[in-house]
Amino acid sequence: MTDQAIAAPKRKDHKEDLYTAKPWQLIWRRFSKHLLAVISMWFLVILALSAIFAEFVGPYDPFKVQRLRTLAPPTGIHLFHEGQFVGPFVYGLARERDPDTARVTYGPDTETVLPIHFFYSGDSYRFFGLFETDIHLFGVDDRREQINLLGTDDLGRDVFSRLIHGARVTLSAGVIGVAFAFVLGLTLGSISGYFGGWIDGSIQRLMEFIRSIPTIPLWMGLAAALPIAWDPLFVYVLITLILALIGWTSVARVVRGQFFAIRNEDYVMAARLAGASEYRIITRHMLPSMTSYIIAALTLAVPEMILGETALSFLGLGLRPPVVSWGVLLQDAQNLRSISLAPWLLSPGVAVVMTVLAFNFLGDGLRDAADPYGQ
Repeated sequence: MTDQAIAAPKRKDHKEDLYTAKPWQLIWRRFSKHLLAVISMWFLVILALSAIFAEFVGPYDPFKVQRLRTLAPPTGIHLFHEGQFVGPFVYGLARERDPDTARVTYGPDTETVLPIHFFYSGDSYRFFGLFETDIHLFGVDDRREQINLLGTDDLGRDVFSRLIHGARVTLSAGVIGVAFAFVLGLTLGSISGYFGGWIDGSIQRLMEFIRSIPTIPLWMGLAAALPIAWDPLFVYVLITLILALIGWTSVARVVRGQFFAIRNEDYVMAARLAGASEYRIITRHMLPSMTSYIIAALTLAVPEMILGETALSFLGLGLRPPVVSWGVLLQDAQNLRSISLAPWLLSPGVAVVMTVLAFNFLGDGLRDAADPYGQ
């Protein structure tokens, strides 16, 4: 048989698989061809798992103060010592004080070789508040030394551990805020676009009022009104809800426009003639036709919430210590002196940029994959 005769049944079987595939299988096939979206998905999965298991991934307590390691530079990881393969290890930290400027300088102590151990016993913590353990992903055995992948801050606290713990607060604020905002936006936007009339007018006036409120003065007023003695967890929940109450209007406006465009389509009229209720028409017929937009808007709204929380906390109008978030961590890099002496304090800003880009790439891939008219 010729090669063409062999290839023909294979192409035929491939087309038959496409015809019989379920919708989620078609979406996954198209999504897997988007390289940046797939890479972004795995990056966000790893970041989310690291945030969930922050105590395990972070080698040290995020609040542990080391007075003799203030503003220490990132620890370099080595494989070879004096020409011999040792495996992953770090050198000890040599601390000196400049006699002219009295500034503390750090350098590697090449005489002290500290192998990196995985699943080692370090600072104790309560795993999800259920039981106490001291197992961490990596670390060094010498209690006098540390492995600071991203250096330390002005109190000697490990920046990497604080970055991982901050990811839990920042990402959860974004996800929870988007969940509330989308429930409000989809509900009010669909009601406004489907029924029209005075209902549409009332919801539009409410949206215009919310969008006309200047956000910075609003946040400054809220920051002044919030008592300092309030529980940081309660302030975190309040900030998340306020972000959601302000951010739902853009979703509702677009959903309203889409509903105006499709409410007179044939399949909607057929559902009405069949006796379907308004709730069923909206939830089973009209909203599913907007799946590609909803998926893309969801993934693009999360970075907006993350940027909002980060900006507000950075300005001192949002979360405040002892809560650890990326915005709170960036407060340590508010002056040029800190940036010039310890540029690694900007690592939370790099994490914000990478996370926002990953969500944007993921949203593009999901939007293209869920497009019913895509190839």
